[in-house]
Amino acid sequence: METLIEWGYLGLFIATFLAGSVVPFSSELVLSGLLAAGGDNWLCWLAATTGNVLGGMTCYGLGRLGNPVWIERYLKVKPEKLDKVLLFLHGKGAYMAFFTFVPLVGDLLAIGLGYLRANLSLTLLAMTLGKGLRYLLWIFLTRGVIGLF
Repeated sequence: METLIEWGYLGLFIATFLAGSVVPFSSELVLSGLLAAGGDNWLCWLAATTGNVLGGMTCYGLGRLGNPVWIERYLKVKPEKLDKVLLFLHGKGAYMAFFTFVPLVGDLLAIGLGYLRANLSLTLLAMTLGKGLRYLLWIFLTRGVIGLF
């Protein structure tokens, strides 16, 4: 974590990309560390949102390949979980990508949307809005806590 914080905005981008993909990673710690070290709010937001969206779109792309064997092998998503997500997403469309910021289910949503071939542009837009708002809120909360000290 310290190394990523020392790398500044690139480290934040890497951390959020990993967190947005299927790699379990806490990007919030890197974001908070960079903010505490004097990082600019908007540059942090841009790096975090861009990295996390690209990570999420990686999940979407892998789901779009549509190979359940690969999804299970490389993404570690059991067929039963994929079936549940696909059933949940059926008929809801690309707007559900807004909720890909939610821990534990966000990756599954992105994979499922790709598997169902949800509209790429709408998926990207909804995902960017959700993840962008999440990081914006986190930045304001972190700045509020930092301001207490």
